[in-house]
Amino acid sequence: MVTIETIASRFVNQPVKERPILTTRATATQAARMADQLHLDRFVPYRLAVLSNIVSVSIATAYEQEFGLTIPEWRVLAVLARYPNLSAIEVSERAAMDKVAVSRAVQSLIAAKRIVRGYDKGDRRRSMLKLSPSGKSVYTRVAPLALSYERELLNSLSTHERRALNRLIGRLIERARELDGDSAHIGDT
Repeated sequence: MVTIETIASRFVNQPVKERPILTTRATATQAARMADQLHLDRFVPYRLAVLSNIVSVSIATAYEQEFGLTIPEWRVLAVLARYPNLSAIEVSERAAMDKVAVSRAVQSLIAAKRIVRGYDKGDRRRSMLKLSPSGKSVYTRVAPLALSYERELLNSLSTHERRALNRLIGRLIERARELDGDSAHIGDT
């Protein structure tokens, strides 16, 4: 997990003038100066979150109306369609989702008979989730909607820009994992 302290510790060996003001002991003047430098319209984490929310809500409108799925439920279905027989924790890691949100989505999907829970033959304590026939049916109907939205969204980019975007997103995910110390394989294909 990234904290102020873990970020600050990365700059210990830098000359003092080059270190960002990241300690919890920063003066009010230093904190104000840092706050003045944060412009949300140029702050990449904020912009990525906004883009993700816009895209998720746009796609969610279609599958929520037709299938009654929430965004977390759709994400769980999508992960399990690609990676069957995962535990809820593994789904959470793959989708970079909050464990509580995944747990609620899993319970809802089990109740709706869209996923089924089995148990690992080697370790009965480990539950494994996979799509039910009903879940597969929903997935095969929603996935084309999501892909169509993606095509429409990316139509504003040239082929070269799409490749570059894909490459850059991959690098950012990799770097974010390094900074977070997360070994989960978010977004692996």
